[in-house]
Amino acid sequence: MPIMIVKTAVSALWSAPPALLGEAAHRLNALLAGAAPGTEIFFRADDVAAPGEACRRMLETFARHGLPLHLAVTPAWLTPARWDVLRHWAGERDLWCWHQHGWRHVNHQREGRKGEFGADRSLADKRADLARGRERLEAIMGARFSPVFTPPWNRFDAQTAQLLLEAGYVSVSRSDGAQRRVPMPGGLPDIPINVDLHTRRENDPAQGLAALVREFETALASGRVGVMLHHQRMNEAAFTFLDHCLAAVARSGLMFIRLDRP
Repeated sequence: MPIMIVKTAVSALWSAPPALLGEAAHRLNALLAGAAPGTEIFFRADDVAAPGEACRRMLETFARHGLPLHLAVTPAWLTPARWDVLRHWAGERDLWCWHQHGWRHVNHQREGRKGEFGADRSLADKRADLARGRERLEAIMGARFSPVFTPPWNRFDAQTAQLLLEAGYVSVSRSDGAQRRVPMPGGLPDIPINVDLHTRRENDPAQGLAALVREFETALASGRVGVMLHHQRMNEAAFTFLDHCLAAVARSGLMFIRLDRP
């Protein structure tokens, strides 16, 4: 079985008192209801491969609301048996974009910010790992694989950007900060996330919830909201909030975009 190294610590905001979480959900509902016409939104779940209960519940929640989800799958972690379970849970609805999340989700940077496809690796190694990951997902998923690339830790270097363009990927999805630091070459859409639900670092729950609402507010003002999920780091409160969020999005009239159909 492939070795997976996944953090499961739940961010502090999801231990907030129910009243505080309810207040944040109410504020988010108001923001979404007041979004400008034409505002776009998408959801992206990272570190997908092992079909645990949290993953099943995440898929079920999106399916219940009939809303699409982009699933960034780490190729080295996926097996045919795991894929059979994920495919069974997902069903046949056209809601899912199963795409590539690096190769092994291993940090190769000697210092500074983590990265699997950073400047501390050779061009040949990065090219080889991109190909290994894509070939594995294509072999296991078949036609359900979408040639979209989400890098581990939301970042890669300029060499990797060029490799992705040359390899024929249809889009990439990083963070808005990474997009500014390493622009993509022309011709390859870069559709970043700008809201982080589950890998937050605030130690105080109230501060975390306030920061999350501000991220939604800033993203809505930009005209496009990209929401990142990590199902392994969700507790009951996080699932309840996600349910409220998706219900509010479904009512809002926001336009869903697909990374596989940029």
